[in-house]
Amino acid sequence: MTTRTEITNPLDNGTVPVQLKLAAAWTTFMFLYVYVDILNFYKPGVVDGILNGLVWRFDISSTLLTIFLVSVSIPALMVVLSVTLPAQVNRLTNLVVASLLIPYSIFNAAGATWEWAAFYGISIGIEVLLLAFILRSAWAWPRTSGVAADHPMTALRR
Repeated sequence: MTTRTEITNPLDNGTVPVQLKLAAAWTTFMFLYVYVDILNFYKPGVVDGILNGLVWRFDISSTLLTIFLVSVSIPALMVVLSVTLPAQVNRLTNLVVASLLIPYSIFNAAGATWEWAAFYGISIGIEVLLLAFILRSAWAWPRTSGVAADHPMTALRR
């Protein structure tokens, strides 16, 4: 009697669930977003402005810091929401939030000089690419579920 064995490619990862792709993209976006803000402190005059109570041209206030907190909290919350929300709500939430963050990300270049064009171009470019990936992943979310046994997370539940 002959027994067939399936030869698998060790580099074949199978399919990654959409929720995991979205969470990874939001995590990457969040880290980039925070690191760009941290690197911005090294621009001449930024720390002096903060010490004098100014960020850009705005007075530092509880309202301004609350707005900053909300803006950095959005991608952090999207990491969790991308893996916990039901599929239909998850898809819609990712489409809406990513769509709203694209112009917000681009706005960060407002007032930048040509000297800093590469810094803002690279950071905003990567942010927009990540948001485009999120939009594409959410938009292309499979409408029907496959056989449960084929789902990559099934093996983890055993």
